[in-house]
Amino acid sequence: MSDYDALRDHLMRARQTELVLSFDQIEEIIGAALPRAAQRASWWETLRSPQERMPQREACLAAGFIATRLPDGKHVRFTRMKRRP
Repeated sequence: MSDYDALRDHLMRARQTELVLSFDQIEEIIGAALPRAAQRASWWETLRSPQERMPQREACLAAGFIATRLPDGKHVRFTRMKRRP
């Protein structure tokens, strides 16, 4: 079980193809504070270093989303991946 299972579940229930969540909203969803590293854009890059296992990335991918931290440093955009035919 991962600290980010609740985020995965939240994303799986989303009907939008794209949603933006603030760090505060993400913390509310997971029921815990995000680590300081979450402020770095690279921490959220879902497709970066696939061999490096990161639970927040795995949660996003399991839900079918790619995560990107926005330039304001306080929000993350989750974009649904296109399904392959």
